[in-house]
This record gives sequence, structure tokens and C-alpha cells, in this order.
Amino acid sequence: MSAISRAGWLLSGLLFSGAAAAQTTACRHPDFPQEVRCGVVQQPLNPDQPAGTKVDIHYVVLPSQDKNKLPDAVFLLAGGPGQSAIQVAATGNGMLGRLNKRRDLVFVDQRGTGKSAGLQCPELEKDDFSSDDDVMFQRMEQCRIRLQKLPHGQLDQYITSIAVKDLEAVRRQQGYAQINLVGVSYGTRVGLEYLRQFPAQVRRLVLDGVVPPDMRLPAEDNAAAIDGIFRFCEQDKACNQAYPDLKGQWNHLLQSLPQKVNLQHPRTGQMHSVTMRTGSVTAMVQRALYVPSQTAMLPYAISHAAHGDFLPMTTLSGAGNLPGAASMSYGMHYAVWCSEALQRPAAKNDGSIFMLQAEENYQRICKNWPRARVPEAFYTIAPSPVPVLLLSGGIDPVTPTRHGDKVAKALGQKTLHISVQHAGHGMLMNACIRDVNYRFIHAKEEKDALAVDQRCVKQIPRPLAWMPVQAKAEG
Repeated sequence: MSAISRAGWLLSGLLFSGAAAAQTTACRHPDFPQEVRCGVVQQPLNPDQPAGTKVDIHYVVLPSQDKNKLPDAVFLLAGGPGQSAIQVAATGNGMLGRLNKRRDLVFVDQRGTGKSAGLQCPELEKDDFSSDDDVMFQRMEQCRIRLQKLPHGQLDQYITSIAVKDLEAVRRQQGYAQINLVGVSYGTRVGLEYLRQFPAQVRRLVLDGVVPPDMRLPAEDNAAAIDGIFRFCEQDKACNQAYPDLKGQWNHLLQSLPQKVNLQHPRTGQMHSVTMRTGSVTAMVQRALYVPSQTAMLPYAISHAAHGDFLPMTTLSGAGNLPGAASMSYGMHYAVWCSEALQRPAAKNDGSIFMLQAEENYQRICKNWPRARVPEAFYTIAPSPVPVLLLSGGIDPVTPTRHGDKVAKALGQKTLHISVQHAGHGMLMNACIRDVNYRFIHAKEEKDALAVDQRCVKQIPRPLAWMPVQAKAEG
């Protein structure tokens, strides 16, 4: 880059900085000691009715303080669907903070989440240790009815293809010519859709835990994840000795359900009489599958549950209730899945108990849920005009390597797919991957981004099954 062109670039960055500051106000975020910038952009609830009801899209900018600030900000696209990007800004900064030295970090609450016309369901927050599926469905139905009475309660207006238009409005308001997008889990679907609709505005795209636009339900890979645990335990001498025939114990556990058990709540210490059902058990196991260190505990938890002791499993999963109801917008979650997945033809089920339960649960909830007309083009992926970095964990129970391979093939030559065989969900939590991500985005030329040094990436072993400490007998 010549001295003249570089000077022009820096000048444009300074001009942009002043314009952006005018669109935001100084504010405080509970997770940051320094002052940040807060902004709001007003968008039509229904894009086809621009003069109709409006919703406020809230966002937070963590501004770069560098004198040589670069004009291409980094946007974090949160997961879920239903997660507030502003609420996880501290985690996002932990993953992307090195980029913040010379680039703004931007956290936008997607419509339906956080402060942006939030669709939270406090009905689900009651921590009564309930395993009764009927009770949870009733609470979800109560939430739907209440949400539809809100001024922004048109629940068919929260799909991904509409939400990315809000993201584009934030980009325009802030005056960023191009932006870098980092999508995590469901946020990868948002990133792909933004790239489809606004390719000229994307500089780099990072997809961590790839959710293809045509993925049916997040439970379709759970069976492969738990089967991997069964195979490992059968082949590992210590695991097989401690937990013989783990798959047989799992099947025995499922056949024994429903059953009534007395459990001590792992947080309150109170005793509860709980009916354990198939949906309860598969949901608890599904949560544990997300984190490799927790999968190491599953053989112990499954073997105990097969003999009637459910305390290890409920403790491992977070007490068996829906986690994070206060921080997740379940109204937005079902607005997305009921429209984008449940209206598509169901894939042939291989008999997985996880898919059977997921289909039953989503069909039951979505039965009365308003559904949007999703553009058919949403389900397509065209070759990318910009570099894309895809990150996959091989034992991820929802977005394993096969999804990354499929999307990388569709995106074409300007893609780089990194997979770690025994990693779980969320690759950017790894320090090496964060470094690769930084170098990928920070590289000035596209060819340098696609040739990013990834020598630090190493394959890792599967975590060994957890064994309880045995006291040695004296004498």
C-alpha cells in the first residue's frame, strides 16, 4: 500500500470515528470497567410495512482507542437462537479482544433478544425442579399467548432473513464501509444470510460451529456424539472396566422410563419427588454433550441413572430445568425454528431417541406458533466473494465437522476449514484458534488470510472417562 493511499485510509478511519461517535452515546456495561458506546436504530417490525410498527435495535460498540484505528469493525453474532449479544459481550471480548486494539467490536442484540424487542419467557424461569414435560409445554404456550399481546408481538417477523436487515442498518448508521463478521453456533447462520444478502459489505466471515441454513433441528447429531462415547468406553480398558456395557446400560435406562424418584436439588438441597421421563433424560444428556470435559462425566452419570440414582446426571446438567431462561429469549428461539425448520420436509429419522424427542417437542410447541414465509433463497449457499474461516469440533453434538465440510464446499475456493477431531462446541474458546482467527481477520490481503499460519492447531485426545476416587483400605 502506498504512503498516499495509506494516509487516505487512515483519514477515512478518523472521519468514520467521528461520525460513528455522533450516532452513539457514552454508556456503561456491567462487564467492562471502561466507558463504551451505546446505539439504537429503529426498524420496521414488518419490512413489508415500513410505515407500520417499529422496533428499536440496540447495540454496543467497544471502540478501538488506537491512533491508527482501522475502519472495518468486527461484529459478534450470538448463538441460540435467542442469545443476547450485548449480554455476552464480555465473552465476545475475551475471544476477539486482540482485534479491538485497532478495530471496533460491535455487539447487536438481534431482534427478539435482549433489549431489541425481547421475547423472553419468564414463565420458564421457575426453578421447581420439574421434569414434567406437560408443565413445560403449558408454560411455553402461556408465554406465546402473552408475547402475541405485546406491541411487537407479531411473532412471524423474527426470522433470520429479516434480522440481517437490522444488522445492515447498524452498519449503515455507524458508517462502516465493510465489516468482519464472527458468528458462533446459530450466529453462523446469521453470518451466512448476511453474506447472501449483502456480500459487498462483508470483508471477512468467521463461522464457529457451523449451522447450515437447511439444518433441520439441533438434535440431529446428538446420537452420533453419544455413540462416540459408547465406542470409546468399550475400547478403553479403564472405562470399560468401570462402566461395562455402557450402551446396554443406556438402553436399560431408557426402557425404565418413566419412573418416579426422590432427588435432592443440587443447588437448594431440598428433596423433590420427580418423575423422570425420556425427554427429561435426553435433554440432560444433550446439555452435557456440549463440553468435552462434561462428556467425561457421562459414563458415571449414565451408569448411576441406570441403577436409579439420577443425582449425578441432574447435577451435571444443571438441575434438569431449562437453563438460562432469563438470558435466553425462547420466544425468539421458537420464532426462528418453527419457521425455518419445521415448515421444511422432515428428514428420515434413523431411530435416534434424541431426534424423536426433538421432533415431538418442536412439533408440539410450534403447532400454534405463527410461522413466517421464509424465502427459498435463504436455504441456498453461493460461492463466497470474500475469505471465510470455518471452525468445527469433531465431537460437537450439534455442529460437528460434517456441517462445516458441507458449507465449505458450497462457499467455494475462498474458504478455510479447521477441524479438531475431539473438540466440542465453541472453538474460539481455544487460545490457538483465537490467534488464528485474529491473523485471518487482521491480514491485509485475501491471499494472506487464506494462507494463515495454523501450525498451533493440534489434534487432541478424547477426554478420559471420569473415575470416582477410591479410598485405599488400611491393612
